[in-house]
Amino acid sequence: MAELFRMPAVAADAATAVLSAWQVAEGEAFTKDDALVSIETDKAEVDVSAERDGVLLRTLYEAGVEIEVGDPIAVLGAVGEQVGDLDALLAELGVGVTAPGEARQAVRRDVPEEPVARPTAAPAPGGPDRGGRIFSSPLARRLAREAGLGIETLTGTGPGGRVVRRDVEAAVAARRTQATPPPAAPAPLAAAPVPQAAAPAAPADTGDHEDIPHTRMRRAIARRLTESKQHTPHFYLRATCAVDELLALRQRINAVSPVKVSVNDLLIKAVATAHTQVPEMNAVWQPEAVRRFRSVDVSVAIATDTGLVTPVLRGIENLSVSAIATRTRAFAEQARSGALRPADLEGGSITVSNLGMYGVEEFAAIINPPQAAILAIGAARDEAVVRDGAVTAAKVLGVVLSVDHRPVDGAVAARWLAAFTEAVQNPVRLVV
Repeated sequence: MAELFRMPAVAADAATAVLSAWQVAEGEAFTKDDALVSIETDKAEVDVSAERDGVLLRTLYEAGVEIEVGDPIAVLGAVGEQVGDLDALLAELGVGVTAPGEARQAVRRDVPEEPVARPTAAPAPGGPDRGGRIFSSPLARRLAREAGLGIETLTGTGPGGRVVRRDVEAAVAARRTQATPPPAAPAPLAAAPVPQAAAPAAPADTGDHEDIPHTRMRRAIARRLTESKQHTPHFYLRATCAVDELLALRQRINAVSPVKVSVNDLLIKAVATAHTQVPEMNAVWQPEAVRRFRSVDVSVAIATDTGLVTPVLRGIENLSVSAIATRTRAFAEQARSGALRPADLEGGSITVSNLGMYGVEEFAAIINPPQAAILAIGAARDEAVVRDGAVTAAKVLGVVLSVDHRPVDGAVAARWLAAFTEAVQNPVRLVV
């Protein structure tokens, strides 16, 4: 029997998501676990799989549209099911269809639009008189706020004169070029063209520079890290670790292990060891309490072409170094192919960020909220050190621990960093 397929809640804190692409065409059959649609959230782009065999009867949105979680986005049927009057079926399922050309973008549950007071003016020729009020979609209101535009200053071209995304984007483009042509009157509802997802603005190239439009992920990174620096009281601890024995241990492990272990894999295990010895660091700040975790879950920063992602390795206090290496490499492949799930990015109390492969000796990283800390790791380098009263050459690397002072005091962080340094400089405990 036909049923609505709704925008899933692919991230715990996401109210909307962007429909990136349909993986199944209308009328095409699919089987359980086949990818139906690609969804983009603030953190990643993921494929949503079918829960059972079926057929995609109709898509209700074009790719590229931002949709509220829970809104219907398609109609699914049983294998071999055919429906003669899809519009009647949609009405039966509680989804209103205003016109054939609008169903692709505007079909949604009946949610009252937010009325905005508008100065009384004569309606545009051929346009509807809304009695001094203007209706707008939630996305249009958000885009207008971000662009510094008053929603009441815009002329809507959506159903019934509603201000929609394309109206805001047109106003932004007009302001950018200082062009102010009079807005066209909305076309009659029956003659509305098939709406398409608004294409992203092309990079503005003026000869001496190029403006690259922000992606959803880049905006999310900017917003979250700005909030972190503004609202999270950071403090920083630095340490230098001798890694001669760690490098020697890695060489011995890789001589027998079917999985190649990196220095970063060993350092992640050292983080787990320190968290086990200083459990006060395995916590995050909550409005009413400090939440302390029973297992050690660590995020690993992975750079991709579209931005930085931090999938979470879970329960690593119980994992071998080779198991950590296997999971980290799997996450790296999934991150670069866009196959990470939102659940992979949730949780953890600390992130490990390593720029040593770029020759960076030291850097201080911004905490990824709501986590309590981030460990920034630099490159291993040769330095002269004093051992037993004699100067000798040694391999060392610098680390900087950024800590949220709300759930963690300085003395606790200092004990944690000492435990981490001890685990790195005496790495046999990482494999026993």
